Amino acid sequence: MVLDLFAGPGGWSHALQVLGVRDVGLEWDEWACKTRAQAAQLTIRTDVAMYPAHVFRGRVRGLIASPPCQAWSMAGKRLGLLDQPLVHQAVADLAAGRDTRTELLARCADPRSLLAAEPMRYLHALRQGGEPEWILMEEVPDVLPLWRQYAVILRGWGFSVWTGILNAADYGVPQTRKRAILLASRTRQAEPPPPTHAERAEQESLFGPGRERWVSMAEALGWGATDRPVPTVCAGGGPGGGPEPFPSGARKTLTDARDRGTWKAPAPSAAPRPRRGRTSRVVTPSCTCGNCPWSWSLRSNNQANATVRGAHEPAGTLFFGHRANECMWVAEPSPSAPGGLDPAPDPIRITAAEAGALQTFPADYPWVGTKGQQFSQIGNAVPPLLAAHLVAPHLGKTLTRSDFVLAA
Repeated sequence: MVLDLFAGPGGWSHALQVLGVRDVGLEWDEWACKTRAQAAQLTIRTDVAMYPAHVFRGRVRGLIASPPCQAWSMAGKRLGLLDQPLVHQAVADLAAGRDTRTELLARCADPRSLLAAEPMRYLHALRQGGEPEWILMEEVPDVLPLWRQYAVILRGWGFSVWTGILNAADYGVPQTRKRAILLASRTRQAEPPPPTHAERAEQESLFGPGRERWVSMAEALGWGATDRPVPTVCAGGGPGGGPEPFPSGARKTLTDARDRGTWKAPAPSAAPRPRRGRTSRVVTPSCTCGNCPWSWSLRSNNQANATVRGAHEPAGTLFFGHRANECMWVAEPSPSAPGGLDPAPDPIRITAAEAGALQTFPADYPWVGTKGQQFSQIGNAVPPLLAAHLVAPHLGKTLTRSDFVLAA
């Protein structure tokens, strides 16, 4: 089997399903387990830190682990950085067969920090049976020093190991989500898959095939297609023939806004690239009233230093958990807009379906729970498209362009 620790709502599992393989996921969160059940994924609802690892001995071909990132993430208090020496100690002890977790846990500022050491407990138990054949682990970039400690131990056990930081956008994910990755194998050279995309498109050369341009949010959501134009809200409806004004304070989705009128699709080359992290001021399609073109960007949270990306760019890292981390679509007039426009439409909260699509989950993925519970699952998940690129070589599979269709 493929054993998936901290399986969440199924980022790794969906990638494996696309590649024709099923895993067994260990997950504690009630709503993530319900989502997995609706997605027909095998799950043991349990605390990974309490489940006996020896029961899997003799059964595991591959081990996947994406420990919870809240203790280390920029979205949290990052107490994991304070606990890092204790986590390193736990990894070293578990690799030697000593379980000191209870003692070390009592000294942690955040009890979740020590979960990053749990994969070593399973690896030590499986090692006695010569398993697993391969290992994939993923976390936020600050965990990279811990992955390097794992790498030293695993090389001593006969694995080829690679560790480093990968950007999900380099693999076709419409999101510049950077993650610390560990790849290990007993049977092949461990190395990251070649990137398929780049910030700017690259031509084919003697050194290899060219890479496509990063996938934008608009592309991933299908905006700009003839049957799915970029949602642009007219704030000046009336006798001129435009749609009605966008209701002040209304909590509408962009899909709702799109359905309120008729829009023109943009020319493919109409969107220049602004500097990273700055609000986009790009001409986007205007409504048929012709006098109020708006440009949409995604703001990652409500904080002053929030990342703001235009719809023609990949999103910044999506993370959720409390109101300060709400992702909002924000509108502003393009440079070509006439003077005297009414105020821009109110920000529009991103939907779970849109957020899931930006993580490369299918449009119809069966998220379960309240909106908050769904957003929490989405923000914590591994993008399935990135996961598929990482796992395919270890399964002897080839990932094709048709395996993941982002816009639906």
